[in-house]
Amino acid sequence: MDKFRNYDVVFSGLKNGKHEFRFEISKAFFQLFDTEQEFTEPHIIADVLMDKHTTFLEFWIKTSGTVNLICDISNEKFDYPIENEIKVLVKFGEEYDDSDEEVITIPTADHAFNVAQLIYEDVMLSIPMKKISPNLADEDLEILEKFGGEEQGESDQDIDPRWDILKKLKDKN
Repeated sequence: MDKFRNYDVVFSGLKNGKHEFRFEISKAFFQLFDTEQEFTEPHIIADVLMDKHTTFLEFWIKTSGTVNLICDISNEKFDYPIENEIKVLVKFGEEYDDSDEEVITIPTADHAFNVAQLIYEDVMLSIPMKKISPNLADEDLEILEKFGGEEQGESDQDIDPRWDILKKLKDKN
């Protein structure tokens, strides 16, 4: 975790209560992770609010900014706004455990908590699966819907007739 030390939130020595931290997230941040991103030119601010209690810490991480995406339809580059917020409870225990996504356990001897992975996940979850430029004309979207409507083999005629009874039950509710 040495390469992520710039994203440590040091809580030892701080009084109980709320403390604010701010991180500027750029391309260099994402290069720390050994994964390929579907975006370029990230300009993101991560505001971290930590509420320190005697036996646990509460973190609210809010990311906001823009990333540059490539439209799936037109291959045009466009800026996409990023805005997301997550809340994480950090408690103290024997060893590090992040198996629960809302509660992370860190060793009692730790004096800092690294927020890099949480910021990374927060941004990655903000990227849409379908990247469609806001500059596409309405006509382009109409053509796409007309010719790209249904997935392969998903029309009503192709459905096994044995499912019709279940479909009727679903439609009643």
